[in-house]
Amino acid sequence: MVALVRSGYSVRAVARRYQVSRETVKKWVARASGKRLDRVSFIDQSRAPHTIANRSHSDTEALVLQLRRELKEQSVLGEFGAAAILRELQRSNLTECPSLRTIGRILERHGVLDYRRRVRRPAPPKGWYLSRVAQVQVELDLCDFVEGLFIRGREIEVFNVISLHGGLAGSFPDVPYNTDRVLQALLQHWQSVGLPQYAQFDNDIRFQGPHQHPDSIGRVIRFCLSLGVVPVFAPPREHGLQNAIESYNGLWQEKVWGRFAHDSLTALQRQSARYQAALRKRHAQRIDNAPERPPFPKAWQGFEHAPVKGYIIYVRRTDEHGAVSILGRTYQIAENWCHRLLRCEVDINHRQIRCYALRRSAWNVQPLMRQVNYQLPGRYL
Repeated sequence: MVALVRSGYSVRAVARRYQVSRETVKKWVARASGKRLDRVSFIDQSRAPHTIANRSHSDTEALVLQLRRELKEQSVLGEFGAAAILRELQRSNLTECPSLRTIGRILERHGVLDYRRRVRRPAPPKGWYLSRVAQVQVELDLCDFVEGLFIRGREIEVFNVISLHGGLAGSFPDVPYNTDRVLQALLQHWQSVGLPQYAQFDNDIRFQGPHQHPDSIGRVIRFCLSLGVVPVFAPPREHGLQNAIESYNGLWQEKVWGRFAHDSLTALQRQSARYQAALRKRHAQRIDNAPERPPFPKAWQGFEHAPVKGYIIYVRRTDEHGAVSILGRTYQIAENWCHRLLRCEVDINHRQIRCYALRRSAWNVQPLMRQVNYQLPGRYL
């Protein structure tokens, strides 16, 4: 570019030829001004200042470091951080006392900070614990309750469903829910919008079934399996995997329950239906771009007398001994995998339980930790 300008081309013509701005051409021409081209350095130069004008005086830095050593060895409180050093400097009536942030920079510059910077890793994709969901190949529906609502002294509960990728929501306000009402709401929702590949629940007895009996599965699980939907259960007392449905629960309470005065359950149901329709309209493009949902099977005859087939997924965290509890039974996984997440697949067809290690930092690496033989009781088969 400099050679062309020197040979008589205009700055504009050179900039157009090399598809750069005129300021760029002018910069390099000014860099080479009065010099031979073979003696000009065309390497980008650092913009950092050669001298730091605002750096603290060396005597001040030495005083700060000295106070830190003294406080660390002699302080009764055992405090020797930037705040403690600032208090000591203020007591000494120093003419120009550095700020708290300046003291922190001095300590950092001399490498005397005790803390280590937190390593921030990128978040895993949605549904990272299920490979096909993470790759946006299939859809996952999350289900939960909103409880503790009252209209004229009458208790109300809301069964909410939302899809992970599409944000396809369904809300069903009703009297306190039992398992039959949960099945009716799921049936109504899936007949309307189609089936997901996975349906995720918490460990409520209405979803999972009785907890006091080992090897027992609930009616919601059997309902899902009869439709080819894989039931997934989130870890107890943890909200990370349930964030999408918890967020929708809060949104529904704010936009439907909190904005209006509802005289009856029917009025609440009408307002909830209007909000649900408006939300689907707003998220129409997101819903269209989500994985396809197969339609509800017309030949479905129920699940009460159908044999249980497929598999169930339990996302669980091991205890302090590296063991995990599934379906009322405890399995030893690994002593070096304590308080860590597992995806436990109960494969009913092949009579196995497979436990895979889960880590958010390496979500796409899920090695098999243990495989055990397991068979459901004969009443389910």
